Amino acid sequence: MSTYSKEHKDFLRKRKGKKILIWVCQFLIIFFFLALWELAAKLGWINAFLSSSPSQVYKTFVSLLEQNNLWNHVYITVYETIISFSIASILGFFIATLLWWFPTLAKVCDPYLTILNSLPKVALGPLIIIWIGANMNSIIFMALMISLFITIINIYNGFQLVDYYYITLLKTLNASKRQIFQKVIVPSNKNIIINCLKVNISMSLIGVIMGELLVSKEGLGYLIMYGSQVFNINLVITSVVLLGIVSYIMYLIVSIIEKKIVKTK
Repeated sequence: MSTYSKEHKDFLRKRKGKKILIWVCQFLIIFFFLALWELAAKLGWINAFLSSSPSQVYKTFVSLLEQNNLWNHVYITVYETIISFSIASILGFFIATLLWWFPTLAKVCDPYLTILNSLPKVALGPLIIIWIGANMNSIIFMALMISLFITIINIYNGFQLVDYYYITLLKTLNASKRQIFQKVIVPSNKNIIINCLKVNISMSLIGVIMGELLVSKEGLGYLIMYGSQVFNINLVITSVVLLGIVSYIMYLIVSIIEKKIVKTK
């Protein structure tokens, strides 16, 4: 026998129905967009040579599969993104912890973090290539430059928002700084850290694509650059579509991790 009350069952049913409605709406938006795009290209409302069409994107995708190099490009981009995302997340959390632990250090570093975060990273691309070399390391470093500082700032600001009076109370009870950090600061910022991961995965992917546009001979960014150089719009748009799918899958993985963490709270 179920231990749920009738009201609880109704609530769960409504919540499930709302999720299904959201999924249906999301699917319909994509379906109608693709249908309108295809129809506009077929009827000549838009220039199919300049804007491609879903059918041309599909043909290009099949062609890339037949050439046996599509998955290598996808793998390279995903690999570079995971590496830069992992480094930025771990290093960002560690530096934010140091800034919280040493308030004087935080005050000293505050203007420099703001300046480094606001620097146009694309403009530094040629310098990064000269310093590190025209290889995968420069791409990962470019992504790290884009995602690291915003991760540090967001996590540190979350640490600072924890109730001051709560921390003061714990200090009066002789709680050590390590205990306050482990029992209060980190648990209070679970959602902020997860949100930082969501932003970080997108920023890392953006950084990887920017790096690939500058230096790579593999990856989705390379396909976009190569397609634009030979004026193959179908290849450019196909690569952008694949990039969107990769981005969504990565975001979905972080969302699943978020649900696991929330359940354990």
